[in-house]
Amino acid sequence: MAKIKSVYICSECGYESPKWYGKCPSCGEWNTMNEEIVEKNSSFTQKNKQITLNSKPVSINTINTDDEQRYFTGSNELDRVLGGGIVKGSLVLLGGDPGIGKSTILLQICETLGKTLKILYVSGEESKRQIKLRAQRLNVNNENIYIMTETNIEVVAEQIKSEKPDLVMVDSIQTMNLTSLNSSPGSVTQVRECTNILMHTAKGYDIPVIVVGHVNKEGSIAGPKVLEHIVDTVLYFEGDRQMSYRILRAVKNRYGSTNEIGVFQMNDKGLSEVENPSLMLLSGRPKNVSGSCVACTMEGTRPILAEVQALVSASGYGNPRRMSTGYDYNRLALIIAVLEKRAGFYFSNSDVYVNVVGGLRLDEPAVDLSVAMSLISSLNDRALPENTLAFGEIGLGGEIRSVANTQARVIEAARMGFTKIILPYHNLKNVSSDKATLYGVRNINEAYNAMINEN
Repeated sequence: MAKIKSVYICSECGYESPKWYGKCPSCGEWNTMNEEIVEKNSSFTQKNKQITLNSKPVSINTINTDDEQRYFTGSNELDRVLGGGIVKGSLVLLGGDPGIGKSTILLQICETLGKTLKILYVSGEESKRQIKLRAQRLNVNNENIYIMTETNIEVVAEQIKSEKPDLVMVDSIQTMNLTSLNSSPGSVTQVRECTNILMHTAKGYDIPVIVVGHVNKEGSIAGPKVLEHIVDTVLYFEGDRQMSYRILRAVKNRYGSTNEIGVFQMNDKGLSEVENPSLMLLSGRPKNVSGSCVACTMEGTRPILAEVQALVSASGYGNPRRMSTGYDYNRLALIIAVLEKRAGFYFSNSDVYVNVVGGLRLDEPAVDLSVAMSLISSLNDRALPENTLAFGEIGLGGEIRSVANTQARVIEAARMGFTKIILPYHNLKNVSSDKATLYGVRNINEAYNAMINEN
């Protein structure tokens, strides 16, 4: 009887070792080495060798890209994140929390793409009847959509080879398995090898493949980190399932920018596009309430306005609390320290809570000034003018540093009805506006005085 060979594979980086380690020698993570039984894949490997690209080297100047084609999904928000549509032969990984809308958006775009393309929808989680019921709820009814319920990746690859569809969707990669491997579906080895087969199939036949990936409790794609390196594009659905708004963000994109986002709203008919995210995020903004300030952040080439709320209250304990939702906690601690040291606003005996309304996460330094203004407003219990907006980066010396894309921010703010804009002094000479008054400020105190000044 042949001896079973097993290896230990890191679930984070894919590092393989014949023995177990408490700490991965490659990425340094603890308790990530999982035992996997390995067996040589002889059957499909020989078949897969036929699915190869021309390996003869050619000059880059002789490669023709005139026939480069993208498939438009019918969703402007999704096309924006993808960089203009789905590229032929690309492998796209779509991840997100359970119930966030991954399967929903794939089935919805099938309605538009199915008018001109032949689509193969492979599901390892639902039956054909379940998919049909969901399609009826989403008003998806197109004869060019072919449903296949299969978990054997070899069978899926053979069907792609024989049917030659224009687009393939696999939901999800964690349910696929390679029969020559003894490990269970969803394991590190299975996910990696199944993705490799789909990658060779997509590149060999120039067929785009969209793969759904589950996420673990930390929010990252379940399986080895090498999974994200194999695919061409990695998309993440963000948002709370208890809220109706969803944000689609590109983490990796070989064919476009990774700074663009798409905003959707979940309703009983599926996911609908939000064409004006600023209006959505500012809806229901309270009036004459302290601790509220509007920020302008850039998501790729799109300026988005969001409301930053702060609550400063007296602490009942010796160690005051600091909580942040939608904004980096360490950045918040830095801004509080600068406000105390450089501007004379003291939070040492107060609990501080910061929240970005609408589920949006603000990571850009340009929102520092809005966070600082909301903190000072709540500390002094003085409401800021409703028609005022602020943006700028705060330095450790209390200075307001310049930011990029200032003109685009000013145009968006004026379009949304803001007539008073506080911005860094060094950006003032490069922008202009006929609908809003611009105030260039050098430090935090100047910014707050300009904010509360009614003139």
